[in-house]
Amino acid sequence: MRGKFITVEGGEGAGKSTNLEFIRRLLESEGYQVVFTREPGGTTLGEDIRELLLGHKHTGMADDTELLLIFSARAEHLARKIMPALEFGKWVLCDRFTDASYAYQGGGRRIDLERIRQLENWVQGGLKPDLTLLLDLPVDVGLTRAGARSEPDRFESEGMVFFDKVRNSYLKIAAAEPERVKVVNAAASLEEVQRRIEMVLKAFFRAQSESQ
Repeated sequence: MRGKFITVEGGEGAGKSTNLEFIRRLLESEGYQVVFTREPGGTTLGEDIRELLLGHKHTGMADDTELLLIFSARAEHLARKIMPALEFGKWVLCDRFTDASYAYQGGGRRIDLERIRQLENWVQGGLKPDLTLLLDLPVDVGLTRAGARSEPDRFESEGMVFFDKVRNSYLKIAAAEPERVKVVNAAASLEEVQRRIEMVLKAFFRAQSESQ
C-alpha cells in the first residue's frame, strides 16, 4: 500500500522544527515508518542547491533562477527519496514543499503563478501532499522569533512587505484547499499548537482507517 505524504509549511519563526519532531513522534507512535526530509534539500544534490539558495554568496540571484533551482532540487528529491519511500509504503514527512514555491516565489517574488503551475505539473506529475499543516502567525511575531534564533539566511533577510505577501499567499492556498491544508495558529503556546496538530492528525488517521 502506498504511503502518505505529509508536509509542514509556514513563514519564518512559525516553529516548524520543533513541531516537525512532534509530528514525527506521533506518526511513529501509530506504527508508521517515517521518512523525514526537507526542501530545498533532502538529497546530496538538493542540499548543495539549498546552500546556493539560502546563503548570501548569490544575494542578487534572479527570481527565475531561484525558482528553477528550487524545482531542480525538488525533481531530484522526488526521484531519489520521496517517491521511492511512498511506493515502499512509508510515510514521508517534509519540511516545506511546493506550497512554499507558490508562497515565496509566487507571492513574495511576484512570479506568475501559471509559470509555477507548469513547473509543478512537469516535475510532480500530479503528486500533491495528502495533508499539509500550515503553521500561521503574524509576520512581526515570526520575524522576532526568527531573529532571536540565528543569523538570517538569504530569505529571512527580506522585509515585512515580502513576508506579508508570503503569508497571504499561504492563506489563499489554505482557503482554496481546506480538505488538504489545515491552518494551525502558531502564535499560541507550544502546548496549544501541538494539541491542535494532534487533533488534525488523529482525524487524518481515522479517515485513513475508514478508507481501507
